Amino acid sequence: MAAALKFSFTGFAHPRGVLVVFCEDNLKLGPATSRALAPIGDLLRRAAAADRFAGKNGAVLDIIAPAGLNLPRLVVIGIGKEGELKPRDIVKLGGIAMGKVPVAAASATIFAEFGSGALKAEQVADLALGVRLRGYAFDLYKTKRKEGEERPSKVEVNFACSNPASVAKAWAIKEAIADGVVLARDLVNEPANVLYPAEFARRASALTKLGVNVEVLDVAAMKKLGMGALLGVGQGSAHDSKLVVMRWNGGKRGADPVAFIGKGVCFDTGGISIKPAAGMEDMKGDMAGAACVTGLIRALAARKAKVNAVGAIGLVENMPDGKAQRPGDIVKTMSGQTIEIINTDAEGRLVLADVLHYVNKRFKPKFMVNLATLTGAIIVALGHEYAGMFCNDDKLAERLGKSGEAIGERVWRMPLGPEYDKLIDSKFADMKNTGGRWGGAITAAQLLQRFVGKTPWAHLDIAGTGMDSPQTDINRSWASGWGVRLLDRLVEDYYER
Repeated sequence: MAAALKFSFTGFAHPRGVLVVFCEDNLKLGPATSRALAPIGDLLRRAAAADRFAGKNGAVLDIIAPAGLNLPRLVVIGIGKEGELKPRDIVKLGGIAMGKVPVAAASATIFAEFGSGALKAEQVADLALGVRLRGYAFDLYKTKRKEGEERPSKVEVNFACSNPASVAKAWAIKEAIADGVVLARDLVNEPANVLYPAEFARRASALTKLGVNVEVLDVAAMKKLGMGALLGVGQGSAHDSKLVVMRWNGGKRGADPVAFIGKGVCFDTGGISIKPAAGMEDMKGDMAGAACVTGLIRALAARKAKVNAVGAIGLVENMPDGKAQRPGDIVKTMSGQTIEIINTDAEGRLVLADVLHYVNKRFKPKFMVNLATLTGAIIVALGHEYAGMFCNDDKLAERLGKSGEAIGERVWRMPLGPEYDKLIDSKFADMKNTGGRWGGAITAAQLLQRFVGKTPWAHLDIAGTGMDSPQTDINRSWASGWGVRLLDRLVEDYYER
């Protein structure tokens, strides 16, 4: 198991374990840091000169057992020019700090101070957030470790700061967000034989402990609602499909909620249009959108966000059983529109079509944002750095863009237009579920748009960011939990006023 992180917040006296400090360009240290390092004399400058370390942003100087400090290790991290740092940069520095704490270390002290002095409470909390996210590891199923990989069961991380009580209060909010990200990562990393629709629904139901109202709709309930598109995807699986609706009511009573919808294909073989064997194991992560929505609702509830929010996730398995749907089948959605199945591997949009319509009709939300690992085409277009954003509302698109830039989960707006609708016209039904190779991410979004009416809506295609995720200073996991922090920031900045 990954080591559990235990955080504490104290004054600057008596560091223990690995000591992590920060410096600006030209080795400028804060006053408390200078006092703490006084016993080692000019060792820091000599070591920096030998390693050509000048305090540039993200650069690290590692000194083992520095004489005079009686500590196992001193880690000095450069921040560049303090005035140029943004909050997301401080989160990143926390991740770098945690990355330099050796695997075997049981304790570390991080001096929350830059050249100008002690950090503000919110900044220390951002630093701690980076530490927590970088410290995550999913090794639940490892029973043996190689030499040098042994970890203590608990790692104590102390943040030396000037205002411990204020920091603890600020951290309680950031911790709620971190817990949401960790939940999303855990869900995406789990193997599909463990996390099938019913088990996913059970884990989402645990949010009731935080005051979330959770409903789980079974196959019979969805049949009654007419969700033929969602049910068609899952009909070949031994595991019944589920629709989970999570509601956090932290805003004014009766106020329209904000709504988040997630694609939850717990495993995607492609169905009858089966995928190639190579890499199919990654399709356990085809529910990253649903994982994000679940983690987001957890974060909002844990930090008691002043907003009414709905999270809805369609949970299915796409399997090639004798009962599975076939290319050429036509399904009727809850909205009454019909879809011809051209390729059973274009299944996520079928799930979302019914859930989007259901949420829109039942809750009449201020806006809807759906997340889905929907198309490989978006990875071809944007790689793994940006999620594709398709949106029918300029204000919502602008807010998502600003929220993403603020925390480092960036989105890139892609086009929507009636010209693309022609590609999904069907001879036999209202539409077909794929428009062919060209503009594949766009035609998928065009289909979804037919199920949202006039409600402000954004579709985030997270195929490149939600699983097999980029390795960053705050993420070393296959699953990043992408989207939890983005959408929490969207809610905080624009919908809790």
